[in-house]
Amino acid sequence: MGQRASNGVLGATSGTASSGVLIGRSSELGRLAALLRAASEGLAGVALVGGDAGIGKTRLVTELAEQARRDGFAVLVGQCAELGDALPYLPLADALRGAPAELRTEIDARPVLGRLLPGGTDPGTESASGLTQQRLFGSMLGFLAVRPMLLVLEDLHWADRSTRDLLVFLSRMLQTERVLLVGTYRTDDLHRRHPLRRVLAELRLLPSVTSVELTPLDQAEMADYLAALGGTDARVMDEVAERAEGNPFYGAELLEAVTEGSSMTDDLAGLLLSRAEVLSDEAQRVLRGAAVAGRRVDHDLLQEASGLPDLAFDEAMREIVSRGLLRPDGEYGYAFRHALLQEAVYTDLLPGERIRLHSEFARLLTARQGAAAELAYHYLAGHDLAEGLSASVEAGRRAERLGAPAEAHRHFEQALSLWDRVPDAEQRAGTDRVRLTLRTAAVAADMGDNHRAIAQLRSLTPSAEIYERLAYYLYDSDDVEGAVAAARAAVDAAPPDSPDLARALATLSRTLAWPPRPAEVKVLAERALGVARATGTSDAEKGAILVLALCAEYEGDVEEAEKLLDSVVLRDSGDLAMDLRALFHHARTRYERGFMASAAETAERGVRLAERTGLSWSTYGTDLRFLWLLVHYSSGEWTRAAEMAAGFGARVGRVAEAVLSSFALFVEVASGAPQVEQRLAWLRPFWSDPLVAYMSRGLAAEHALWQGDPELALEHATAVLDTIYPADLGVIRISAVALWALADLGRTEGADELLARARGAVRAGMGTEGHGWMARAEAEWHRANGRFDVQAWRRVVEIFDPAFVYETARARWRLAEALLASGDRAAALEEWRLAVETADSLGAKPLAKALAELGQRARFVTAQQSLLTSREQEVLALVAEGLPNREIGERLFIAQKTVSVHVSNILGKLGVSSRTHAAALARKRGLL
Repeated sequence: MGQRASNGVLGATSGTASSGVLIGRSSELGRLAALLRAASEGLAGVALVGGDAGIGKTRLVTELAEQARRDGFAVLVGQCAELGDALPYLPLADALRGAPAELRTEIDARPVLGRLLPGGTDPGTESASGLTQQRLFGSMLGFLAVRPMLLVLEDLHWADRSTRDLLVFLSRMLQTERVLLVGTYRTDDLHRRHPLRRVLAELRLLPSVTSVELTPLDQAEMADYLAALGGTDARVMDEVAERAEGNPFYGAELLEAVTEGSSMTDDLAGLLLSRAEVLSDEAQRVLRGAAVAGRRVDHDLLQEASGLPDLAFDEAMREIVSRGLLRPDGEYGYAFRHALLQEAVYTDLLPGERIRLHSEFARLLTARQGAAAELAYHYLAGHDLAEGLSASVEAGRRAERLGAPAEAHRHFEQALSLWDRVPDAEQRAGTDRVRLTLRTAAVAADMGDNHRAIAQLRSLTPSAEIYERLAYYLYDSDDVEGAVAAARAAVDAAPPDSPDLARALATLSRTLAWPPRPAEVKVLAERALGVARATGTSDAEKGAILVLALCAEYEGDVEEAEKLLDSVVLRDSGDLAMDLRALFHHARTRYERGFMASAAETAERGVRLAERTGLSWSTYGTDLRFLWLLVHYSSGEWTRAAEMAAGFGARVGRVAEAVLSSFALFVEVASGAPQVEQRLAWLRPFWSDPLVAYMSRGLAAEHALWQGDPELALEHATAVLDTIYPADLGVIRISAVALWALADLGRTEGADELLARARGAVRAGMGTEGHGWMARAEAEWHRANGRFDVQAWRRVVEIFDPAFVYETARARWRLAEALLASGDRAAALEEWRLAVETADSLGAKPLAKALAELGQRARFVTAQQSLLTSREQEVLALVAEGLPNREIGERLFIAQKTVSVHVSNILGKLGVSSRTHAAALARKRGLL
């Protein structure tokens, strides 16, 4: 028989006639094709294709891949292997290795991806495997966005933890990219505690994820399939179809067994082995060696393991390939036609035979300097504990450098479990047990398991270094009290003027920095800085400088804070996490003082650094993107802010995404964007998180106020205040919004308490923004008490102007009201005009509507003094004639899209919802 297809529901193989038709899967293929079409239009999707082994998953996605190529998609296919949990990112490396040639430059531009390929540069050491993983994830997301792409990851039931984490990350973060991600997995392999079960349950909750479950073919479909394979005897085909129970792979094997004169069996493994048993002794030896190697194996490696000379090996391989058991794979290797065949042959090996073959592969791979993870797998399966320990430690180091902390942790823990059973463990590991445990704890923290890291450190005899790391992990686990105690113990245990003392002092100052204790923290950070500089401990030096900058800012010495931040920002330290953190705080202090150009420049620098290094989705990468948006929003560059907000997807599934999505609400609420309600609906389940509540629920309060529902706004604002630390500057803004709601309700109850809360959060180092919101809280307090205080609102305008453009316009709106109440109509008109001009230029529809209502009440809107620009008056006149946008554009020689923008502005300014209402109001008020 000839070589066969890798799986399937396509009838057939090169050795039999092929119909070339996909049988019995038109519905499933249609669903996947629809996702592919949606992806081509900018709606990214994820498909999870599940089914029993041999049911046709690979055949289905192969058909989809062919269609994707016809549609102009780049197609990348990667496959997990049974020892994949030891090899980080195996399917990703497989997919990148097979990427089309035109994508090589895109891969080369992302070195962290290039490391996964053969010949990829070894990064040496990294600051943290968790940070490297964030870089890899961000780089992969950016890579997928370069053109329409189909990424297929097969056999996810064998995926390593880091690949599963990547799958979750991409499934959550892919939004508008022209990408379809397809993962296949065996349902019959997912036992109750299988790690993929939790991942699948999590992913199925996402709106972007579609589950496709392949069920057995029915009797008629199975008959068509067998006929496509070349079956002609109706009686035989009926019996095959009955025994195969709708499984195409089993059916094909049964049919071939009958065709070759063998008897049928209800045991698939036995049937597969019967195909192997007819091989010559040499061919069986080669096949058994291939099964131990795994799903794929290199030609030369397999020959050496078999011990056969060239001619004998070639004959054995020709025999194996001709029977469709192995197939050529790539330029220099072979692969089993189906994973079930490899599993059957491997399971049939005798224990001693299996140990001997694993040992042989370990020896050969060692000579070839093979992958450490693969070496560890073969050594341990071959019961060579000493070499297994060495290989496990090296595999952990390599996984760490690749950004796979879960796999690094697995290998390091394996080595620690062998330690007492290997006499020269320290020599073989190249490190002592304490240092290996510290490293194991570090990768546990990198993979997000601080509790495991803490437990591992507590298993060691305490020292300054161990106490310091313990404090660090306790602080990140929100055990501030425990962190402070451990950090103090680290300081007490550290030798004088040592790197350990520098790090202990820096960590202690960090643990005490919040809630604010500036006096104690400053002394500690200054001492840490001195020891760090004296001992050349650069990480402790940077950490101490950042803490000192925050202390200076808190005490009101902003110039000193910026000077300290400059000393970190103006030079690349090589520590990406520290550099991004410094850039963020530098940009933040500039923004809060109203220096928008400088803030934008620094924020952009940080964003670009994060993009280049694949850290756009890291904590500070995300914070920098938000800050950059906030600078554009506050300074009145709303077109750019809206473009950035569009990248913060509304579809969220966990807190990190909810925080990111919340950022978009600033410009969306202020512009009256129609998607606000949808975004808030997605964010509502995450309001238990303080930051999400502050961002999204605080802006939900403003949205409710613009919608005329101050009662709901007050509910939102009060709930947010209950979650914020009293000294947080955010208290001032939310208190001001709550006072706005009280004033609109005409209530005084609670106003004094809200003002007191705002005043309680004021601190010396507060910037322009904070002072502006405090002034607004005072002004809203007066309004809640029935007073339109001109001086209070003028102070708000003076503080916000000119840096905070939108806030200045909102303050002018209230100042105009206060001036009208005081009888100064001319001054009120001037403030109103300035506010209208800003609202119009920004596209701030809710504010424009409020100003229109004020203008109508005050009779500012007349034929001569209109809200509308001259062009808008021309458009309104033609709207009143009943002309559509196309004809208006032709009359005025402007684009139809421009007409649409003018009409939208007119409706907003007049406070109406339809063209008919606008025309009627225009006639009533003489605006025509």
